[in-house]
Amino acid sequence: MAVDRDHVLRSAAALLTRKSTATMDEVAKAAGISRATLHRHFAGRDALVQALEALGIAECEAALEAARPDEGPAADAVRRLVAGIEPHAPLLAFLYTENQLFEGEEQNEGWAAIDERVAALFRRGQASGEFRIDLTPAWLTEALYGLLASAAWAVAEGRVAPKDFTHMIVELLLGGVRRPDGPERRKES
Repeated sequence: MAVDRDHVLRSAAALLTRKSTATMDEVAKAAGISRATLHRHFAGRDALVQALEALGIAECEAALEAARPDEGPAADAVRRLVAGIEPHAPLLAFLYTENQLFEGEEQNEGWAAIDERVAALFRRGQASGEFRIDLTPAWLTEALYGLLASAAWAVAEGRVAPKDFTHMIVELLLGGVRRPDGPERRKES
């Protein structure tokens, strides 16, 4: 029987986002395969997490493409981005806290490219006058990641309704990032 690697990765992601300390035995059981089969595909937890990192990067890249970060008002692009990442937020929350991803001096090039694209969206919002200029694009990018992870954990623990995920993140982030005299505030006056 051929093992669907994507199924194994998504099963592992689903389990590890609920139980980050799950063993390889538990991952194999969640994927419906034997531990030996799991080890044929992933030599150990490190290899599995690296594969999950690649999946997370691919999901973020797809969400960025779908968000069309260069189109329309930057605030609308942020809304589209958060909505696009929402289905993948539990995996990203797991990866966000997985220490081995940050070992060593090199950041994965995929994350660096995503960071740059998200920061460019915030720079665009600053240049258009939508967003405050006293908060750096790098900080706004990190704040977005923190909010995504926090909301994913809150939803997973049942403290927040899944339907509120995008609204809560976008409103908190944009409420703090909008320029008081920016285009959206002037429309409200």
